[in-house]
Amino acid sequence: QVQLIESGGGLVQAGGSLRLSCVASGRPSSIRAMGWFRRAPGKEREFAAAIRWSDGSTFYAESVKGRFTISRDNAKNTVYLQMNMLKPEDTAVYYCAAETTDWGRPTKEEDEYDYWGQGTQVTVSS
Repeated sequence: QVQLIESGGGLVQAGGSLRLSCVASGRPSSIRAMGWFRRAPGKEREFAAAIRWSDGSTFYAESVKGRFTISRDNAKNTVYLQMNMLKPEDTAVYYCAAETTDWGRPTKEEDEYDYWGQGTQVTVSS
């Protein structure tokens, strides 16, 4: 089992920045990749970014590419999402997720993730 705890959400003005963190506990050694997803009010949950644990390779949704950066600290079992140039449409609950199968690349498919955090709210005001 892996437990995931997100932090770092909050209220920020458009154009501002936030950094989200997600700490894994339990059996973090089983993690092969981690991702960030988000659910905006009234919308389906969508993929934002993912990182492969072994080589740090990353994958981003087009909507965040160039503004968000995902990174990891293997020693701390932590994944980060640095969010810059935030827009009101980035307002959402952000979830981190972990997968324990190595697919050879980071993935955007929700079904491939085994564990999920509770989420942290990010609100961007205009």
